[in-house]
Amino acid sequence: MEYKLTTPDETRIGWVGTGVMGLSMCRNLMEAGYQATIFSRTKAKAQTLLDAGATWADSPREVAEASDVSFAIVGMPEDVHSVFLGDEGLLAGASAGSIVVDMTTSKPELAVRIDEAAKAKSVAAIDAPVSGGDVGAKSGALSIMIGGEADAVAAVQPLFDVMGKTVVHQGPAGSGQHTKMVNQILVAAGMLGVCESLLYALKSGLDLQTVLKSVSSGAAGSWALSNLGPRIIEGNFDPGFFVEHFVKDLNIAFEESSRMGLKLRGLELARELYIELEKAGFGKDGTQALQKTLARDSGFEWPS
Repeated sequence: MEYKLTTPDETRIGWVGTGVMGLSMCRNLMEAGYQATIFSRTKAKAQTLLDAGATWADSPREVAEASDVSFAIVGMPEDVHSVFLGDEGLLAGASAGSIVVDMTTSKPELAVRIDEAAKAKSVAAIDAPVSGGDVGAKSGALSIMIGGEADAVAAVQPLFDVMGKTVVHQGPAGSGQHTKMVNQILVAAGMLGVCESLLYALKSGLDLQTVLKSVSSGAAGSWALSNLGPRIIEGNFDPGFFVEHFVKDLNIAFEESSRMGLKLRGLELARELYIELEKAGFGKDGTQALQKTLARDSGFEWPS
């Protein structure tokens, strides 16, 4: 099936989910000239978009009824299931020839199920999880990992280009979610390294800011070190990405790798540590809050 290339003048967009990531992503599309119909479980979180001209809908179904391309970025796989496949979900309101896009990090098999349900209605479904956190969402510099049929992806490309800097079509339905699992396994190992290295630097009496200057530009450099390292040093554990959502991601990665017969010891350790962090009451903190658990394991509280 052929899908029309999206343009601000002719394409109506819909958006479900205006949390830490979704609010900025939708705002960027609106600032690029797209008219948006939006829904969020907490209307107050969407108020800045409404003030900027977005139209409110009372359900994901109503979003899809008013839109040519409908996006969602929500919390957990069960939320994705409800938003796309529920009686008041996007597919219930989507018309033939329209496109629905899930930008949540979710289960690959759920992406396949959504794709199958969409095809039954002559609707295209794309799974397009993102990486880059709140900083990338605000600046339109996200990495977007895409699964779905090529014609639909090509039609939505102008919208992806507004939200992301690295936009790659990985393959058929579910491929975007599998790629995001690769990303999260890397992030988990990277965050553990960042936190342990700064813990070592602190206890050895080094100045953390000075250490960061030395190590961030060499072989040890990483996005996490450059962007979250300074937050850790400042004792700033505000979320760019919630611990509780990262636990969800690591659980999915663990389940998928186990299903494939893989024994990923680094993933297992990181998952265990983040579950411990969430149980300690830090689920609403950012992923850099792993430093709290590691510091406590060494017998002290990380300075704030």
